[in-house]
Amino acid sequence: QVQLVESGGGLVQAGGSLRLSCSVSGGSFSFYGMGWFRQAPGKDREFAAGITWSGSRTLYADSVKGRFTISRDNAKNTVYLQMNNLKPEDTAVYYCAKATIRLAAVTTSSSSYEYWGRGTQVSVSS
Repeated sequence: QVQLVESGGGLVQAGGSLRLSCSVSGGSFSFYGMGWFRQAPGKDREFAAGITWSGSRTLYADSVKGRFTISRDNAKNTVYLQMNNLKPEDTAVYYCAKATIRLAAVTTSSSSYEYWGRGTQVSVSS
């Protein structure tokens, strides 16, 4: 049974930083891309960042490009999201997700991810 558990969320002032972690257990991790999505109150879930299985390629939403960095440690079955210069509009529940297809290219579509965590709340005050 595949399980994804996010951690690292919290309350931070605008301009601050947080580092999210997502630990994956069950099933294979090393050969699957990973993504971070977020959902703000009253809004649809949106793609934030994605990384290929090897970590060689990453993809970011325009709204977070230059401020967020996704990375992974395949030895620890963990993917990270370093978030710098946070803004109030970054407030959301952040979810990590594991891609459905082995060795696939990173994608922004939520339908390309099969397994999801329960999310961690990030709140940014102005």
